[in-house]
Amino acid sequence: QVQLVESGGGLVQPGGSLRVSCAASGSIFDIKSMGWYRQAPGKQREFVATITSGGKTIFADSVKGRFTIFTDNAKKVVYLEMNSLKAEDTAVYYCNAAITTTRARNVVASYWGQGTQVTVSS
Repeated sequence: QVQLVESGGGLVQPGGSLRVSCAASGSIFDIKSMGWYRQAPGKQREFVATITSGGKTIFADSVKGRFTIFTDNAKKVVYLEMNSLKAEDTAVYYCNAAITTTRARNVVASYWGQGTQVTVSS
């Protein structure tokens, strides 16, 4: 099995910064990509950012220039550095990863973390 555990959420003032992280563990053979989604109250879950094993990054237009995504491959951790935070960034942030396991090395499966709350408010 594979587990994704997020940490680092919290309350921050508008204009502030916050870093959330997600650690992957379990029967991992290879991690193809890791990324972040978010879900605000009353809204659908939306894509935020992703990074591939080759280092390619993609960001939602709403966070471009403000958020950065990077990984510690050795530790199987992905980070989302959030700067110039706005009230509309308030949401539960979910980690997502595309992973092959030691039991199914040719099958790429999608895994989700439990989410971490980020609240931007004065």
